[in-house]
Amino acid sequence: MTTFFLLAAGLAVLTAGAEMLVKGASRIALAAGISPLAVGLTIVAYGTSTPELVVSMQAAWAGQADIALGNAVGSNIFNILFILGISALIAPLVVTRKLVRIDVPIMIAVSLLLWVLALDGRIGRADAVLLTAGIVLFTVFSILQGRKEEAASKSGDSSASESSGENTGRKSWIFNLLLIAAGLAGLAFGAKWFLEGAVTLARGLGVSELVIGLTLVAAGTSLPEVATSILATLRGQRDIAIGNVVGSNIYNILAILGLTAFVPEGGLSVAPSMIHFDIPFMTAVAFACLPIFFSGHRIDRWEGALFLLYYVLFTFFLYLKSVQHEALPMFSSVMFLFVAPLTAVTLAVVLIRQRSRTLQKD
Repeated sequence: MTTFFLLAAGLAVLTAGAEMLVKGASRIALAAGISPLAVGLTIVAYGTSTPELVVSMQAAWAGQADIALGNAVGSNIFNILFILGISALIAPLVVTRKLVRIDVPIMIAVSLLLWVLALDGRIGRADAVLLTAGIVLFTVFSILQGRKEEAASKSGDSSASESSGENTGRKSWIFNLLLIAAGLAGLAFGAKWFLEGAVTLARGLGVSELVIGLTLVAAGTSLPEVATSILATLRGQRDIAIGNVVGSNIYNILAILGLTAFVPEGGLSVAPSMIHFDIPFMTAVAFACLPIFFSGHRIDRWEGALFLLYYVLFTFFLYLKSVQHEALPMFSSVMFLFVAPLTAVTLAVVLIRQRSRTLQKD
């Protein structure tokens, strides 16, 4: 009972802390004149990913590298397959050209970079310097681009800037900074409780910490992203919904793994299964965004359903693998020989048809 209480209380406090953090940071960012997409890619994405950062850092301090690494990789898989999938089922998501041409390729590039860095079985401190430098550059680039976009969209609209200045007085800034501080405190306590409950549950069930990190911890710490993207979709703020996911995935690799790798003296050790399956699968999921995003610059409901199906299959595969079930070889063969190629062909056909329609219009 204590284990489930720790899990439930940890998730509740994590979610509440992330909500306060995102609210305070988003208000300050918007007052500074940054576009909604840039806010989604940076402030909202980083805020909702703070639970992953805190959990991974605490896991690294405790010597649980599998949970630290599995949490970040599993969260990236969860963000695309589950969060974008369920958001697209609620309402088709329109994708901006900048996201397709710049931000999604950056997400793919950092996924490939992680795979290359992990090939020697360790994310060392030199690798950590490279990753953290990457998140600094990405943040500066996104904010500068966001300010340009917002300035262009509001050029000539002096009333908007005047009203925004009136609403961002000294009291408002202090209140939002207090929200951020309270959110960070909630995230720290919530992460500690949740991590204790997850580790206890893993040991009690006889499931490896890597599998728990890839599934339970990854999904639990991604709940703020789930709530944020779904609420943004329902409110019609789809730039924030998609930017939140793409920005979170970039942040998870560059910032979370970069900072976490500084904690252990020799960096983070990488399990062979992570190198041969989990990181490649995460990279393949990132690549899958390109044909879907390019096809009409939107994610339709059937594509969202496809993402959700793949997350269910991924989770089921991890379960079969953790218990060494006799059905594992057959399931793996079906996935790699039939399901994956069929999906690739379907996406290729959709992309070709879309390109043909575009050429005919031109």
